[in-house]
Amino acid sequence: MNRLALVLFPMVATTLMGIAIIAVLTMDIWATGQPILWAATAGFALSIPVSWWIGRQITALTGERKDRSPN
Repeated sequence: MNRLALVLFPMVATTLMGIAIIAVLTMDIWATGQPILWAATAGFALSIPVSWWIGRQITALTGERKDRSPN
């Protein structure tokens, strides 16, 4: 995982976990702790590849150089 993805991860994880929890609470199906916990876990697990993908896309669009040494 590149550094940009590590910086993006907390924001992406919080957003996806929140979306999943709100979806479970909106459905009002078994609004107990277990479905909420499963939704938060699914959002967390999904945020890892999403953060990596967003980081790769930003890096590709900005044309970041591999070599950062001054010449």
